[in-house]
Amino acid sequence: MTVEQNVLQPGGAAKHQQTFLNQLREITGINDIQVLQQALKDSNGNLELAVAFLTAKNAKVPQLEEATYYQTALPGNDRYISVGSQADTNVIDLTGDDKDDLQRAIALSLEESNRAFRETGITDEEQAISRVLEASIAENKASLKRTHPEVWSDSPNPYDRKRQDNCPVGLKNVGNTCWFSAVIQSLFNLLEFRRLVLNFNPPANAQDLPRNQKEHRNLPFMRELRYLFALLVGSKRKYVDPSRAVEILKDAFKSNDSQQQDVSEFTHKLLDWLEDAFQIKAEEERDGEKPKNPMVELFYGRFLAVGVLEGKKFENTEMFGQYPLQVNGFKDLHECLEAAMIEGEIESLHSENSAKSGQEHWFTELPPVLTFELSRFEFNQALGRPEKIHNKLEFPPILYLDRYMHKNREITRIKRDEIKRLKEYLTVLQQRLERYLSYGSGPKRFPLVDVLQYALEFASSKPVCTSPVDDLGASAPVSSTLPTQTPPSTIEQQGPSSSDVPSTSPVQRSVIHKPFTQSRIPPDLPMHPAPRHITEEELSVLEGCLHRWRTEVENDTRDLQESISRIHRTIELMYSDKTMVQVPYRLHAVLVHEGQANAGHYWAYIYDHHQNRWMKYNDISVTKSTWEELERDSFGGYRNASAYCLMYINDKEQYLIQEEFNKETGQILVGMDTLPSDLRDYVKEDNKRFEKELEEWDAELAQKTQQEKLLSQIPRAPAPSPAPVQAGEPEYLEQPSRIDISKHLKEDSVQAINKALAEQEDRGPEAIMDMAIKLEYTRLLKLAQEDPPPECDYRLRHAIVYFIQNQAPKKIIERTLLEQFGDHNLSFDERCRNIMKVAQAKLEMIKPDEVNMEEYERWHQEYRNFRETTMFLMVGLEFFQKKSYMEALLYLIYAYQNNKELLSKGPYRGHDEELISHYRRECLLKLNEHAAALFESGDDQEVNNGLIIMNELIVPCLPLLLVDEMEEKDIVAVEDMRNRWCSYLGQEMEPNLQEKLTDFLPKLLDCSTEIKGFNDPPKLPSYSTHELCERYARIMLSLSRTPADGR
Repeated sequence: MTVEQNVLQPGGAAKHQQTFLNQLREITGINDIQVLQQALKDSNGNLELAVAFLTAKNAKVPQLEEATYYQTALPGNDRYISVGSQADTNVIDLTGDDKDDLQRAIALSLEESNRAFRETGITDEEQAISRVLEASIAENKASLKRTHPEVWSDSPNPYDRKRQDNCPVGLKNVGNTCWFSAVIQSLFNLLEFRRLVLNFNPPANAQDLPRNQKEHRNLPFMRELRYLFALLVGSKRKYVDPSRAVEILKDAFKSNDSQQQDVSEFTHKLLDWLEDAFQIKAEEERDGEKPKNPMVELFYGRFLAVGVLEGKKFENTEMFGQYPLQVNGFKDLHECLEAAMIEGEIESLHSENSAKSGQEHWFTELPPVLTFELSRFEFNQALGRPEKIHNKLEFPPILYLDRYMHKNREITRIKRDEIKRLKEYLTVLQQRLERYLSYGSGPKRFPLVDVLQYALEFASSKPVCTSPVDDLGASAPVSSTLPTQTPPSTIEQQGPSSSDVPSTSPVQRSVIHKPFTQSRIPPDLPMHPAPRHITEEELSVLEGCLHRWRTEVENDTRDLQESISRIHRTIELMYSDKTMVQVPYRLHAVLVHEGQANAGHYWAYIYDHHQNRWMKYNDISVTKSTWEELERDSFGGYRNASAYCLMYINDKEQYLIQEEFNKETGQILVGMDTLPSDLRDYVKEDNKRFEKELEEWDAELAQKTQQEKLLSQIPRAPAPSPAPVQAGEPEYLEQPSRIDISKHLKEDSVQAINKALAEQEDRGPEAIMDMAIKLEYTRLLKLAQEDPPPECDYRLRHAIVYFIQNQAPKKIIERTLLEQFGDHNLSFDERCRNIMKVAQAKLEMIKPDEVNMEEYERWHQEYRNFRETTMFLMVGLEFFQKKSYMEALLYLIYAYQNNKELLSKGPYRGHDEELISHYRRECLLKLNEHAAALFESGDDQEVNNGLIIMNELIVPCLPLLLVDEMEEKDIVAVEDMRNRWCSYLGQEMEPNLQEKLTDFLPKLLDCSTEIKGFNDPPKLPSYSTHELCERYARIMLSLSRTPADGR
């Protein structure tokens, strides 16, 4: 019941034709339904001739390999379906001329299809889908035995898995099932569909029904789907596990081998299974009338195919579910729909004596839920592998479908003819405009207006009487490569020169090129070329002509541009009249694929109709989103993400999204109140189990805390007591490197005191201290106002330089200076001790309301963070220059993260973000190359080492590069790393390498920007202020290049 059933023949046995199409697809590997239909038509229904036509002509499309298959041996927490290829010894070569091979292929196909259908009652298509699911479940179970960390392993802390307030519940990926999560969440958020599933009751006489294959599959699946939906409604968990529902899909079929299937096929079959389940119930409840299936009523519509076949007109009514649309060559959804609704030459529809064939599709009945499949994959025959189409395709939040309705076909045809005429006229205008904008006959062309302007400027330039070469002769440098003869005119003007005197040296010295002196243009040479001779009369005529022509060209260009804009606007508004905006469909969900044709990840954007906002459903992660984010990820043309399925709902059918009301009270039912009693009990039981997990976790933590408390009470040997700390002194002065900071400040303080004593020797300690503080502040202010080179950062020398540059409050700076002069290290002689006591006395006199101590501590803590960030950066760059990239990476990661937090408060609070970003990015790229080289070696140990580098170092860092969409270089680097590993998919390799690759790729391609946990920050060495400044200057000077200078 899809659009693929449409045929060019009037009436007829659509069912038999669909069987032929399926067999053609299986034999040839071609999935394009239109091509298959054309081949079947040209062969008059002869299957052998159709196969011969397709294999001989390649069906005008690239042909898929006969033995492509889904590689689903991925870990249980991976979210990807990877497509590869392998040789099949049983493949029959259909590319040659041997008709026996062709006959044998068809016979084998028919025999296999008939045998399978007789034995199981299910089709090849269903068996193929089963094979993928079976492999997925098997791999999920196998993955539980693996020891290496998984991407989506559950956190041991149940509070990490606890649902926050009424946030939507996510779905855990249980192995290649990101497609399942995206589709199920899209359907679940259709409230009418949710109600149908939750309120589904299995047939009362289910035990008496013949337990055929379909019923054995459908009823258990519906039971598990009800349980899954109930958990999505009322669970206290952040995400739930859909394994049981997926296992039902797997157990429904028995299969031997696997083949390539498009993910959209799963959506087709999912709706088919739901339709079958509801059909059983509908037939049981019918009362003499034809049973109505709610799934059919919700998702299926009808269209009328009106066409001409070899001069004979026909009309067919067909049912469709998901409507396929081609993306390549179109810029928006309406263009795709227009192309899909018209096939072949349609002019013959209105003529009587034409032998041309073609058809139009007109919707006669639209479903409440209308789904479009966007075809974004094609097979590249030259490269021998499938490729994804990344072209941009726009689609609107509100889609008006009036122009495609059968009732509007007459007015639509008139408008289409008018649009066709306008586009033809538009093409002519654009060609004319192009001649004005790209004028000339050579390879380089320029706007005609500019050409005329240049000619006018040339004619209006001051005439010169000499050649530009002659003008340069007098000032040209002497060179062995230039003639030594000087033109006579130049000699007469300038007189004898040293160039006229023969050199007595046997070796002529070569001239040294001095770009800023020797090559200067002589002052009398015109800046632009100019005519040699032109009369006033000639110039007047020429200027008049050029001015007039330029004005005419400007007017012509403007008229053409206005006409083109007017026609574009007319075409855009062609369907905007009231009669053509009566069938609005609102975008409900967008299913997105990121990656290449070989591997990728799926997620969904779903509109919350009650909160009027978009939500992003990415497996276990459910977050708020925006239309702008949806555009960026769904339209295509940016990165490797694009929509592959659009779900629209009839905007006038409010029951689709309407909340359920209590019939007695009239209040809206929410949460558990919307569930039937059996499902309410089921969810309550699951919530009790989760609450028990929380209680056990709390008890375990309490026990650990009690044990630590008891251990802390055990007597221990006394540790050496640290040196006394002056009250109120900044903490960074007392760490290993901070003691040295105190000594460094002591030297600065002593110098300031000595200068103050030299100026005011007869004054008391308080006046000396005030003068010393003033001198010290003046020195630091001067440092703060200088613009030093990158290698000389005065902020590292003193906290006050940092405070001044970042406009810290005056009281913070004053107290910091008092702390400096009140330091106990100044007690080494009598004069300094007296000043120290005065400073300490003043500190004690400061009232709490005069200096906010919390703010004071915040500023000093920020300065400590700045010094720590500097050390992370410095050590990371030192390791980078030593090519110790693994050691450098973690330092650079923490340098970037800490620095970003500092810069968020002000531009002078951190270091150059672009510099750190550059070396962080380069470090990842070099590690990626190293890991890829290890993988390519094929040696088991080296392959494992390469994958360890990727899994433990690179993959956790990718979200850091993707979280900021403005960092284009980071995004490009991530794509380069991913493409490097995706390139292995099309290569032949050992099975164990293939398994490891498919196990690893999904983690690399994970598009989530959720930042996973990192190791603890690396331990920093202890540096004195002098050492820190010296090493920082050395590393900054040694950088081969810096992306940006300055802080």
